[in-house]
Amino acid sequence: MKYKVIIVEDMKLELKGTEEIFRHEIPDAEVIGTAMTEQDFWPLMEKELPDLVLLDLGLGGSTTIGVDICRNISRRYPGVHVLIFTGEILNEKLWVDVLDAGADGIILKTGELLTKTDVQAVMDGRKLVFNYPILEKIVERFRRSVLNDAKRLEAVISYDIDEYDERFLRHLALGYTKEMIAGLKGMPFGVKSLEKRQNDLISRLFPDNEGGNVNATRLVVRALELRILDVDNLVADEE
Repeated sequence: MKYKVIIVEDMKLELKGTEEIFRHEIPDAEVIGTAMTEQDFWPLMEKELPDLVLLDLGLGGSTTIGVDICRNISRRYPGVHVLIFTGEILNEKLWVDVLDAGADGIILKTGELLTKTDVQAVMDGRKLVFNYPILEKIVERFRRSVLNDAKRLEAVISYDIDEYDERFLRHLALGYTKEMIAGLKGMPFGVKSLEKRQNDLISRLFPDNEGGNVNATRLVVRALELRILDVDNLVADEE
């Protein structure tokens, strides 16, 4: 069963190449229109609604127009699929933005390019359709995240870090004083007890420390090095 496609691409040669891919590789698709600008695109949507919009992110030198178009399609035409086909191969923040805007997937203009399998996956309702280059990056990030979580768990066990140790260290990293930490909701320790806890943490995290010259800053840095603290999740508790 055929489905209708509109291609949005601002480079003439790339637009022609993409049309050729559909013509020769994806016969189930019928390209009902092409647009090189946002101004050309919306009248096409009003004339005949497609099943899929193949959308380039960088239009007219701007990398944000594609995200805005995607967001508006998702809001105004929720039944229309949006597959991103982009040369923005390094701008990972842009990928996140367009996924948040409602895109069904991202195909980078490198590696395998656009395939019938990827397009059909979107038409079948699959979310998060990516081609190999972006999948490789996702897997690498996932691998790194899992390893970091494992290191953190190992450090928490090895250095006997409890919930209050973690909260204390995390708020020290955020610039809180001991007086401020003692005033946190659910923190059942006064300033003197926190000073004792700090000294106890120093003895655990710096077992060879003989001079006793480790201050709060060095303690926090050590906790970050050991992955006891996650630098990406330094968020204060409710006060």
